[in-house]
Amino acid sequence: MSGLTVHRAHGSGSGDVAEGLLTMLAVAVVCLLAAGYGRGVQELWARRGRGRVVGGRRVTAFGAGLVVVLAADQGPVHRAAESSYAGHMAQHMLLLLVAGPLLAAGAAGLPLTMAAPRSLRRLLARVRAAPPVRRLRRPAEYALLAAAAQTLTLWLWHLPGPYVAAVDRPVLHAAEHLSLVAAAWLLWAPVLGPARHRTPAPVSLLLLVGTMLPASALGAVLTFAPEPVYPLRVLGPDPLADQQLAGLLMWAPMDLVVLVAALAVFLGWLLRLERERPDRLATARPAGARPAKGAATEGMVR
Repeated sequence: MSGLTVHRAHGSGSGDVAEGLLTMLAVAVVCLLAAGYGRGVQELWARRGRGRVVGGRRVTAFGAGLVVVLAADQGPVHRAAESSYAGHMAQHMLLLLVAGPLLAAGAAGLPLTMAAPRSLRRLLARVRAAPPVRRLRRPAEYALLAAAAQTLTLWLWHLPGPYVAAVDRPVLHAAEHLSLVAAAWLLWAPVLGPARHRTPAPVSLLLLVGTMLPASALGAVLTFAPEPVYPLRVLGPDPLADQQLAGLLMWAPMDLVVLVAALAVFLGWLLRLERERPDRLATARPAGARPAKGAATEGMVR
């Protein structure tokens, strides 16, 4: 039995009660999000037609994202997170690399707004129209905000102090997972969200690569550290091996997912350029026109 499991087993019963209450609260929040999203999609489809504005694939993605959030906090994944740091890291990667992108692909902003009461809609409209918020919605500013949020959240919760505090306190543990999902949602929204809200392809590429590098650095630190950087009680039976495996679980999946997404963005950008600006050289010269004789002769002489 690992040190983490022993520690939790001998903790006070109040911690288990708090954890159970937080689990119930998390399930309630997920159900409310699903109900609000479904209500908003239903209203949009009733006005614009089924599958318009928010397509079926986006609805499926959002539902799958909510399921992954629940799965990461329950069942085998939760038990693995309770027994080792590597299991805990796998839980975090599910939230960052699966749940966050799926929720972002669901394009939930408009459906959730449609499901909100009128007073809340008006408040949200005023907030969106405020000058500071309009500035933050510009591509460059938004990319910086999203990259900073992802990087700070990832590094903060994997520093020894905050990590141990989250292990010991269920409220902090819930805050940790909530912030990880929110940061990932914020990061992937301009990449996988509706076309009208996406950042330009070059900005998206910089955003993805810029957030991958600090995560890779953190994974490398955990993988190559010569000794455990966390207290032994929050690590598995073989503390150093558990920490190294956790570093690899952060490093390899993060790089793979981000590189695949960056390649997809880059290829999509090239295809759009080809569609929007076809045969630029041909349009610059009349069809059938031949180069000047002097120029051709000069080229042959050279």
